[in-house]
Amino acid sequence: MLEFQAVKDFLNNKTILVTGAGDGIGRAAALEYAKYGATVILLGRTVKKLEAVYDQIVESGAPMPAIIPLDLKGATEQNYIDMAETIEQQFGHLDGVLHNASLLGALGPFEHLDVSSMEDIMKINVTAPAMMTKALLPVLRKAPSASIIFTSSGVGRKGRAYWGPYAISKFATEGMMEVLADECDGTSVIVNTINPGATRTEMRAKAYPAEDPMSLKTAQEIMPTYLYLMSDDAKSVNGQKLSAQ
Repeated sequence: MLEFQAVKDFLNNKTILVTGAGDGIGRAAALEYAKYGATVILLGRTVKKLEAVYDQIVESGAPMPAIIPLDLKGATEQNYIDMAETIEQQFGHLDGVLHNASLLGALGPFEHLDVSSMEDIMKINVTAPAMMTKALLPVLRKAPSASIIFTSSGVGRKGRAYWGPYAISKFATEGMMEVLADECDGTSVIVNTINPGATRTEMRAKAYPAEDPMSLKTAQEIMPTYLYLMSDDAKSVNGQKLSAQ
């Protein structure tokens, strides 16, 4: 899995939605999926960043991507229902979803927890992907095989001091994956989580400001696991807590 060797065009005729596709791991995943033949739907809050990824995909000669500008913090269930209907109308089905968008928030002692910030973190990291997945499941089931990837974290598998709401949201993400994977067991839809590990991203720099970013792997370097879960090789992989490093 960590050494997965992608074959040219192995994602041909597949449509994959990536959230938080404007930068970091989401951007890297979108570019990789497109590189191997997928039609990528780029979802994010900042249109300028999405357009930059869109242009890069088009310039590479990969299939024409699509853009969905959406702020997960303010999105309603109806927004996701409308989005699912649009995807079905334009593409017929959906082969994969990478739930990558996440909010870190401020780290600190539990007694200093800011409830308003926690509500935002839970909305973006848990409620939004739950509502989105609920709306997209009928479209995913129309694909010959489909993969849902939730993004976890080391602090979502073992709690760590001062990581508060973010860690709590990632524990919830792991639980959501397990519930959905159990429901999808034996169907054409697989559901798993990936812990990307220490990666050279803006979020990592915010959490570890004193860390040398050059000591970390780039987002592109951890892509084998993300590609593997969208491949036919992973058809029987369901309910697993995977790591990209």
